[in-house]
Amino acid sequence: MTDNRKQYLKKNREDLKLARFIHTADWQIGKPYLQIKDDEKRFKLKKERIDVISRIRNAAQQQAAQFILIAGDLFDSPTPSISAVTEVLEAIGSIDMQVLMIPGNHDHGALGTIWHSDNFKKYQKEMAPNLQLLLDSAPIEIEHAVIFPCPLLRNKDNADPTLWLGEVDWSKISSLKPRIVLAHGGINDFRGRDYAFDDEAQSDANNLIDLNSLPIDEIDYVALGDWHNLKQINEKAWYSGTPEPDRFNQGENNQRGQVLQIDVSRKAHPQVKPIQTGRIQWHNISFRFNGDEDLNRLERRVEELTAGRISRDLLRIEISGRLSLSGHKRYQSFKEDLENKLLRLRIKGECHQAPEADELEELTRNIENPLISQVASQLQERLNSEGVKASEEASIIRIALCELYRFAVEG
Repeated sequence: MTDNRKQYLKKNREDLKLARFIHTADWQIGKPYLQIKDDEKRFKLKKERIDVISRIRNAAQQQAAQFILIAGDLFDSPTPSISAVTEVLEAIGSIDMQVLMIPGNHDHGALGTIWHSDNFKKYQKEMAPNLQLLLDSAPIEIEHAVIFPCPLLRNKDNADPTLWLGEVDWSKISSLKPRIVLAHGGINDFRGRDYAFDDEAQSDANNLIDLNSLPIDEIDYVALGDWHNLKQINEKAWYSGTPEPDRFNQGENNQRGQVLQIDVSRKAHPQVKPIQTGRIQWHNISFRFNGDEDLNRLERRVEELTAGRISRDLLRIEISGRLSLSGHKRYQSFKEDLENKLLRLRIKGECHQAPEADELEELTRNIENPLISQVASQLQERLNSEGVKASEEASIIRIALCELYRFAVEG
Protein backbone atom coordinates (compact mmCIF):
# COMPACT_ATOMS: atom_id res chain seq x y z
CA MET A 1 0.00 0.00 0.00
CA THR A 2 1.37 3.44 -0.94
CA ASP A 3 2.01 6.17 1.64
CA ASN A 4 -0.62 8.37 -0.04
CA ARG A 5 -3.24 5.71 0.37
CA LYS A 6 -2.29 5.07 4.00
CA GLN A 7 -2.60 8.78 4.77
CA TYR A 8 -5.91 9.03 2.92
CA LEU A 9 -7.43 6.04 4.72
CA LYS A 10 -6.13 7.24 8.08
CA LYS A 11 -7.63 10.68 7.54
CA ASN A 12 -11.01 9.21 6.61
CA ARG A 13 -11.20 6.11 8.83
CA GLU A 14 -13.75 7.77 11.13
CA ASP A 15 -15.73 9.36 8.32
CA LEU A 16 -17.27 6.88 5.91
CA LYS A 17 -19.31 9.57 4.16
CA LEU A 18 -16.57 10.21 1.58
CA ALA A 19 -15.73 7.50 -0.93
CA ARG A 20 -12.95 7.55 -3.50
CA PHE A 21 -13.12 4.86 -6.15
CA ILE A 22 -12.16 4.06 -9.74
CA HIS A 23 -14.94 3.82 -12.34
CA THR A 24 -14.03 1.79 -15.41
CA ALA A 25 -15.83 -0.27 -18.06
CA ASP A 26 -15.63 -1.97 -21.45
CA TRP A 27 -12.32 -3.79 -21.07
CA GLN A 28 -13.60 -6.33 -23.61
CA ILE A 29 -10.80 -8.81 -23.01
CA GLY A 30 -10.54 -11.20 -25.96
CA LYS A 31 -11.59 -8.68 -28.61
CA PRO A 32 -10.54 -10.44 -31.85
CA TYR A 33 -9.52 -7.44 -34.05
CA LEU A 34 -10.44 -9.42 -37.16
CA GLN A 35 -9.75 -6.47 -39.46
CA ILE A 36 -6.03 -6.84 -38.68
CA LYS A 37 -4.58 -9.69 -40.73
CA ASP A 38 -1.11 -9.92 -39.16
CA ASP A 39 -1.30 -12.49 -36.34
CA GLU A 40 1.49 -10.91 -34.28
CA LYS A 41 -0.03 -7.43 -34.48
CA ARG A 42 -3.44 -8.80 -33.57
CA PHE A 43 -1.93 -10.62 -30.60
CA LYS A 44 -0.24 -7.41 -29.43
CA LEU A 45 -3.55 -5.53 -29.42
CA LYS A 46 -5.31 -8.33 -27.55
CA LYS A 47 -2.52 -8.54 -24.98
CA GLU A 48 -2.61 -4.80 -24.37
CA ARG A 49 -6.17 -5.12 -23.14
CA ILE A 50 -4.94 -7.42 -20.39
CA ASP A 51 -1.82 -5.37 -19.65
CA VAL A 52 -3.94 -2.27 -19.02
CA ILE A 53 -5.29 -3.93 -15.86
CA SER A 54 -1.93 -3.35 -14.19
CA ARG A 55 -2.11 0.34 -15.13
CA ILE A 56 -5.61 0.54 -13.63
CA ARG A 57 -4.24 -1.09 -10.48
CA ASN A 58 -1.39 1.41 -10.29
CA ALA A 59 -3.75 4.35 -10.79
CA ALA A 60 -6.06 3.09 -8.05
CA GLN A 61 -3.20 2.63 -5.62
CA GLN A 62 -1.51 5.94 -6.41
CA GLN A 63 -4.79 7.82 -5.93
CA ALA A 64 -5.61 5.98 -2.69
CA ALA A 65 -8.86 4.60 -4.05
CA GLN A 66 -10.92 2.42 -1.75
CA PHE A 67 -12.48 0.16 -4.40
CA ILE A 68 -12.94 -0.28 -8.16
CA LEU A 69 -16.23 -0.54 -10.09
CA ILE A 70 -16.40 -2.20 -13.53
CA ALA A 71 -19.57 -1.17 -15.37
CA GLY A 72 -19.87 -4.19 -17.67
CA ASP A 73 -18.12 -5.85 -20.61
CA LEU A 74 -15.04 -7.07 -18.81
CA PHE A 75 -14.89 -9.70 -21.59
CA ASP A 76 -15.73 -9.32 -25.28
CA SER A 77 -17.77 -12.52 -25.20
CA PRO A 78 -20.00 -14.34 -22.69
CA THR A 79 -17.86 -17.45 -23.27
CA PRO A 80 -14.20 -16.30 -23.30
CA SER A 81 -11.38 -18.81 -23.30
CA ILE A 82 -10.32 -20.15 -19.92
CA SER A 83 -6.76 -18.96 -20.59
CA ALA A 84 -8.04 -15.38 -20.98
CA VAL A 85 -10.14 -15.75 -17.84
CA THR A 86 -7.21 -16.93 -15.72
CA GLU A 87 -4.98 -14.13 -17.03
CA VAL A 88 -7.59 -11.56 -16.09
CA LEU A 89 -8.22 -13.10 -12.68
CA GLU A 90 -4.50 -13.14 -11.94
CA ALA A 91 -4.26 -9.44 -12.82
CA ILE A 92 -7.34 -8.49 -10.78
CA GLY A 93 -6.07 -10.57 -7.88
CA SER A 94 -2.95 -8.38 -7.74
CA ILE A 95 -5.11 -5.34 -6.91
CA ASP A 96 -5.12 -4.81 -3.14
CA MET A 97 -8.68 -3.56 -2.92
CA GLN A 98 -12.22 -4.69 -3.60
CA VAL A 99 -13.27 -4.88 -7.27
CA LEU A 100 -16.99 -5.06 -8.01
CA MET A 101 -18.39 -5.70 -11.49
CA ILE A 102 -21.55 -6.35 -13.47
CA PRO A 103 -21.87 -8.16 -16.82
CA GLY A 104 -22.64 -6.02 -19.89
CA ASN A 105 -24.14 -6.87 -23.26
CA HIS A 106 -20.94 -8.51 -24.58
CA ASP A 107 -20.38 -10.70 -21.49
CA HIS A 108 -23.98 -10.92 -20.28
CA GLY A 109 -24.94 -13.03 -17.31
CA ALA A 110 -27.36 -15.59 -18.81
CA LEU A 111 -27.14 -19.24 -17.81
CA GLY A 112 -24.43 -21.02 -19.78
CA THR A 113 -22.07 -18.03 -19.77
CA ILE A 114 -18.64 -17.88 -18.14
CA TRP A 115 -20.03 -16.43 -14.91
CA HIS A 116 -21.93 -19.64 -14.13
CA SER A 117 -19.13 -22.05 -15.05
CA ASP A 118 -17.37 -24.18 -12.46
CA ASN A 119 -14.00 -23.07 -13.86
CA PHE A 120 -14.71 -19.39 -13.29
CA LYS A 121 -16.01 -19.98 -9.77
CA LYS A 122 -12.98 -22.10 -8.91
CA TYR A 123 -10.33 -19.76 -10.33
CA GLN A 124 -12.03 -16.61 -9.06
CA LYS A 125 -11.97 -17.98 -5.53
CA GLU A 126 -8.33 -19.05 -5.83
CA MET A 127 -6.86 -16.16 -7.81
CA ALA A 128 -9.09 -13.10 -7.29
CA PRO A 129 -11.05 -13.31 -4.04
CA ASN A 130 -11.21 -9.50 -4.12
CA LEU A 131 -13.45 -9.66 -7.22
CA GLN A 132 -17.17 -9.55 -6.53
CA LEU A 133 -19.46 -10.44 -9.45
CA LEU A 134 -22.89 -8.81 -9.11
CA LEU A 135 -25.59 -10.79 -10.91
CA ASP A 136 -28.54 -9.75 -8.77
CA SER A 137 -30.41 -6.45 -8.87
CA ALA A 138 -30.18 -5.74 -5.16
CA PRO A 139 -28.27 -3.20 -3.00
CA ILE A 140 -24.77 -4.20 -1.91
CA GLU A 141 -23.41 -2.35 1.10
CA ILE A 142 -19.63 -2.25 1.36
CA GLU A 143 -17.41 -0.38 3.79
CA HIS A 144 -17.41 2.97 2.01
CA ALA A 145 -20.57 3.00 -0.13
CA VAL A 146 -23.80 1.30 -1.15
CA ILE A 147 -23.74 -0.14 -4.68
CA PHE A 148 -26.88 -0.62 -6.77
CA PRO A 149 -25.94 -3.10 -9.53
CA CYS A 150 -27.95 -3.26 -12.75
CA PRO A 151 -26.49 -6.31 -14.52
CA LEU A 152 -27.42 -7.38 -18.04
CA LEU A 153 -28.54 -11.00 -18.03
CA ARG A 154 -28.89 -11.22 -21.82
CA ASN A 155 -27.25 -9.61 -24.81
CA LYS A 156 -30.32 -7.62 -25.82
CA ASP A 157 -33.13 -6.66 -23.50
CA ASN A 158 -36.04 -4.32 -24.14
CA ALA A 159 -36.37 -3.63 -20.43
CA ASP A 160 -34.47 -0.83 -18.70
CA PRO A 161 -31.95 -2.56 -16.37
CA THR A 162 -32.38 0.22 -13.80
CA LEU A 163 -36.18 -0.16 -13.45
CA TRP A 164 -35.83 -2.01 -10.15
CA LEU A 165 -34.46 1.13 -8.48
CA GLY A 166 -37.96 2.58 -8.49
CA GLU A 167 -39.05 -0.16 -6.07
CA VAL A 168 -36.23 0.32 -3.53
CA ASP A 169 -37.23 1.23 0.04
CA TRP A 170 -34.70 4.01 0.48
CA SER A 171 -35.51 4.39 4.18
CA LYS A 172 -33.71 1.10 4.74
CA ILE A 173 -30.54 2.25 2.91
CA SER A 174 -27.68 3.86 4.81
CA SER A 175 -28.12 7.63 4.89
CA LEU A 176 -24.43 8.22 5.53
CA LYS A 177 -22.72 6.30 2.76
CA PRO A 178 -22.83 7.49 -0.86
CA ARG A 179 -25.16 5.55 -3.16
CA ILE A 180 -23.72 4.46 -6.48
CA VAL A 181 -25.63 2.95 -9.40
CA LEU A 182 -23.60 0.56 -11.58
CA ALA A 183 -25.19 0.07 -15.01
CA HIS A 184 -24.46 -0.83 -18.64
CA GLY A 185 -26.47 0.43 -21.59
CA GLY A 186 -27.32 3.32 -23.88
CA ILE A 187 -28.55 6.77 -22.97
CA ASN A 188 -30.58 8.77 -25.51
CA ASP A 189 -28.38 9.09 -28.64
CA PHE A 190 -25.47 7.28 -27.01
CA ARG A 191 -26.46 3.73 -27.79
CA GLY A 192 -26.27 0.76 -30.08
CA ARG A 193 -22.70 1.12 -31.32
CA ASP A 194 -20.97 -1.91 -32.76
CA TYR A 195 -17.37 -1.31 -31.83
CA ALA A 196 -16.15 -4.25 -33.87
CA PHE A 197 -16.22 -1.93 -36.89
CA ASP A 198 -14.50 1.34 -37.68
CA ASP A 199 -17.53 3.18 -38.99
CA GLU A 200 -20.66 4.39 -37.27
CA ALA A 201 -23.19 1.66 -36.55
CA GLN A 202 -26.96 1.89 -36.54
CA SER A 203 -28.68 2.77 -33.29
CA ASP A 204 -30.30 0.00 -31.30
CA ALA A 205 -33.32 0.13 -29.00
CA ASN A 206 -32.01 -2.50 -26.55
CA ASN A 207 -30.47 -2.06 -23.10
CA LEU A 208 -31.60 1.57 -22.89
CA ILE A 209 -31.45 3.41 -19.58
CA ASP A 210 -33.90 6.20 -18.80
CA LEU A 211 -32.03 8.44 -16.38
CA ASN A 212 -35.08 10.67 -16.00
CA SER A 213 -37.00 7.84 -14.36
CA LEU A 214 -34.37 7.27 -11.66
CA PRO A 215 -34.99 8.54 -8.10
CA ILE A 216 -32.01 10.81 -8.67
CA ASP A 217 -32.21 12.59 -5.30
CA GLU A 218 -31.58 9.24 -3.62
CA ILE A 219 -28.53 8.55 -5.82
CA ASP A 220 -25.10 10.20 -5.67
CA TYR A 221 -23.36 8.78 -8.75
CA VAL A 222 -24.25 6.68 -11.80
CA ALA A 223 -21.29 4.67 -13.17
CA LEU A 224 -22.10 3.76 -16.76
CA GLY A 225 -20.58 1.39 -19.30
CA ASP A 226 -21.20 0.70 -23.03
CA TRP A 227 -20.19 4.06 -24.58
CA HIS A 228 -16.50 3.71 -25.46
CA ASN A 229 -15.63 7.39 -25.09
CA LEU A 230 -15.50 9.50 -21.95
CA LYS A 231 -18.89 11.17 -21.64
CA GLN A 232 -20.66 13.17 -18.97
CA ILE A 233 -24.44 12.75 -19.22
CA ASN A 234 -25.42 14.95 -16.28
CA GLU A 235 -23.98 16.06 -12.94
CA LYS A 236 -24.17 12.54 -11.52
CA ALA A 237 -23.89 10.20 -14.54
CA TRP A 238 -20.73 9.46 -16.51
CA TYR A 239 -19.42 6.97 -19.04
CA SER A 240 -15.79 6.18 -18.24
CA GLY A 241 -14.95 5.03 -21.77
CA THR A 242 -12.49 2.23 -22.46
CA PRO A 243 -9.23 2.06 -20.48
CA GLU A 244 -7.46 1.05 -23.71
CA PRO A 245 -8.71 2.60 -27.01
CA ASP A 246 -10.18 0.11 -29.49
CA ARG A 247 -11.14 2.04 -32.62
CA PHE A 248 -10.40 5.10 -34.75
CA ASN A 249 -11.73 8.47 -33.61
CA GLN A 250 -15.27 9.42 -34.59
CA GLY A 251 -15.30 13.21 -34.44
CA GLU A 252 -14.22 15.89 -32.01
CA ASN A 253 -14.01 15.65 -28.22
CA ASN A 254 -13.08 12.01 -28.59
CA GLN A 255 -11.47 10.89 -25.33
CA ARG A 256 -10.64 7.25 -24.71
CA GLY A 257 -7.96 5.32 -22.89
CA GLN A 258 -8.75 6.36 -19.32
CA VAL A 259 -10.49 5.47 -16.09
CA LEU A 260 -12.31 7.89 -13.79
CA GLN A 261 -11.37 8.71 -10.23
CA ILE A 262 -14.56 9.56 -8.35
CA ASP A 263 -14.79 11.38 -5.02
CA VAL A 264 -18.37 11.26 -3.76
CA SER A 265 -20.29 11.69 -0.54
CA ARG A 266 -23.95 11.56 0.31
CA LYS A 267 -26.01 14.41 -1.19
CA ALA A 268 -22.98 16.13 -2.74
CA HIS A 269 -21.97 16.54 -6.37
CA PRO A 270 -19.34 13.94 -7.30
CA GLN A 271 -15.84 15.11 -8.19
CA VAL A 272 -14.63 13.38 -11.36
CA LYS A 273 -11.01 13.15 -12.52
CA PRO A 274 -9.95 11.25 -15.67
CA ILE A 275 -6.73 9.24 -15.33
CA GLN A 276 -4.95 8.19 -18.50
CA THR A 277 -4.32 4.44 -18.84
CA GLY A 278 -4.23 3.79 -22.62
CA ARG A 279 -1.02 2.88 -24.41
CA ILE A 280 -1.95 2.04 -28.00
CA GLN A 281 -2.84 5.12 -30.07
CA TRP A 282 -5.41 5.27 -32.87
CA HIS A 283 -5.12 8.22 -35.25
CA ASN A 284 -7.58 9.54 -37.82
CA ILE A 285 -6.51 12.26 -40.31
CA SER A 286 -7.53 13.70 -43.67
CA PHE A 287 -4.97 14.68 -46.29
CA ARG A 288 -5.12 16.07 -49.82
CA PHE A 289 -2.25 15.98 -52.30
CA ASN A 290 -1.97 19.09 -54.46
CA GLY A 291 1.49 18.16 -55.73
CA ASP A 292 4.54 16.01 -55.05
CA GLU A 293 5.85 18.50 -52.49
CA ASP A 294 2.95 17.50 -50.21
CA LEU A 295 4.53 14.10 -49.66
CA ASN A 296 7.03 15.69 -47.29
CA ARG A 297 4.19 17.37 -45.44
CA LEU A 298 2.37 14.04 -45.02
CA GLU A 299 5.52 12.34 -43.78
CA ARG A 300 6.06 15.09 -41.18
CA ARG A 301 2.47 14.86 -40.01
CA VAL A 302 2.63 11.11 -39.53
CA GLU A 303 5.94 11.45 -37.69
CA GLU A 304 4.37 14.00 -35.34
CA LEU A 305 1.53 11.58 -34.58
CA THR A 306 3.58 8.43 -34.07
CA ALA A 307 6.81 9.97 -32.72
CA GLY A 308 8.81 7.13 -34.21
CA ARG A 309 7.01 4.44 -32.20
CA ILE A 310 6.99 0.93 -33.63
CA SER A 311 3.88 -1.28 -33.40
CA ARG A 312 2.05 1.05 -31.02
CA ASP A 313 -0.09 3.07 -33.42
CA LEU A 314 -2.98 2.53 -35.82
CA LEU A 315 -3.58 5.14 -38.52
CA ARG A 316 -6.54 5.83 -40.77
CA ILE A 317 -6.00 8.37 -43.55
CA GLU A 318 -8.78 9.79 -45.70
CA ILE A 319 -6.73 10.56 -48.79
CA SER A 320 -7.50 12.61 -51.89
CA GLY A 321 -5.72 14.58 -54.60
CA ARG A 322 -3.16 13.75 -57.26
CA LEU A 323 0.53 13.04 -57.60
CA SER A 324 2.90 12.66 -60.53
CA LEU A 325 3.90 9.16 -61.59
CA SER A 326 7.22 9.36 -59.76
CA GLY A 327 5.51 10.98 -56.76
CA HIS A 328 2.94 8.21 -56.64
CA LYS A 329 5.72 5.63 -56.69
CA ARG A 330 7.27 7.33 -53.66
CA TYR A 331 3.82 7.42 -52.01
CA GLN A 332 3.47 3.66 -52.50
CA SER A 333 6.86 3.14 -50.88
CA PHE A 334 5.83 5.36 -47.96
CA LYS A 335 2.66 3.30 -47.43
CA GLU A 336 4.66 0.06 -47.41
CA ASP A 337 6.98 1.54 -44.79
CA LEU A 338 4.00 2.51 -42.63
CA GLU A 339 2.51 -0.97 -43.00
CA ASN A 340 5.70 -2.36 -41.48
CA LYS A 341 5.90 0.11 -38.60
CA LEU A 342 2.26 0.55 -37.62
CA LEU A 343 -0.11 -1.95 -36.07
CA ARG A 344 -2.52 -1.04 -38.83
CA LEU A 345 -2.74 1.38 -41.76
CA ARG A 346 -6.16 1.99 -43.27
CA ILE A 347 -6.45 4.16 -46.37
CA LYS A 348 -9.84 5.60 -47.33
CA GLY A 349 -10.22 7.39 -50.62
CA GLU A 350 -7.67 7.43 -53.43
CA CYS A 351 -4.60 9.32 -54.50
CA HIS A 352 -4.78 9.65 -58.28
CA GLN A 353 -1.68 9.66 -60.42
CA ALA A 354 -1.17 11.67 -63.58
CA PRO A 355 2.00 12.17 -65.60
CA GLU A 356 3.58 15.62 -65.43
CA ALA A 357 4.95 17.38 -68.47
CA ASP A 358 8.51 16.07 -68.08
CA GLU A 359 7.23 12.53 -67.54
CA LEU A 360 5.08 12.72 -70.67
CA GLU A 361 8.00 14.05 -72.62
CA GLU A 362 10.12 11.15 -71.40
CA LEU A 363 7.49 8.75 -72.72
CA THR A 364 6.70 10.43 -76.03
CA ARG A 365 10.40 10.91 -76.86
CA ASN A 366 11.53 7.46 -75.83
CA ILE A 367 14.25 6.88 -78.44
CA GLU A 368 15.15 3.45 -77.10
CA ASN A 369 11.61 2.18 -77.53
CA PRO A 370 9.77 3.92 -80.39
CA LEU A 371 6.67 1.79 -79.85
CA ILE A 372 6.22 3.18 -76.32
CA SER A 373 6.81 6.66 -77.71
CA GLN A 374 4.18 6.19 -80.39
CA VAL A 375 1.53 4.77 -78.03
CA ALA A 376 2.21 7.50 -75.44
CA SER A 377 1.84 10.21 -78.07
CA GLN A 378 -1.47 8.81 -79.27
CA LEU A 379 -2.80 8.55 -75.67
CA GLN A 380 -1.70 12.10 -74.92
CA GLU A 381 -3.38 13.45 -78.06
CA ARG A 382 -6.58 11.67 -77.15
CA LEU A 383 -6.42 12.98 -73.57
CA ASN A 384 -6.14 16.55 -74.87
CA SER A 385 -9.08 16.13 -77.21
CA GLU A 386 -12.13 18.30 -76.69
CA GLY A 387 -14.71 16.66 -74.41
CA VAL A 388 -12.37 13.97 -73.10
CA LYS A 389 -10.49 15.71 -70.27
CA ALA A 390 -13.25 15.45 -67.67
CA SER A 391 -14.77 12.17 -68.84
CA GLU A 392 -14.47 8.59 -67.65
CA GLU A 393 -12.35 7.92 -70.73
CA ALA A 394 -9.80 10.44 -69.44
CA SER A 395 -9.38 8.42 -66.25
CA ILE A 396 -8.78 5.27 -68.27
CA ILE A 397 -6.21 7.07 -70.44
CA ARG A 398 -4.35 8.33 -67.37
CA ILE A 399 -4.24 4.79 -65.97
CA ALA A 400 -2.87 3.58 -69.31
CA LEU A 401 -0.19 6.27 -69.30
CA CYS A 402 0.75 5.35 -65.74
CA GLU A 403 1.14 1.69 -66.66
CA LEU A 404 3.12 2.64 -69.76
CA TYR A 405 5.43 4.83 -67.68
CA ARG A 406 5.92 2.06 -65.13
CA PHE A 407 6.75 -0.39 -67.90
CA ALA A 408 9.20 2.03 -69.54
CA VAL A 409 10.94 3.16 -66.35
CA GLU A 410 10.88 0.00 -64.26
CA GLY A 411 11.15 -2.47 -67.11
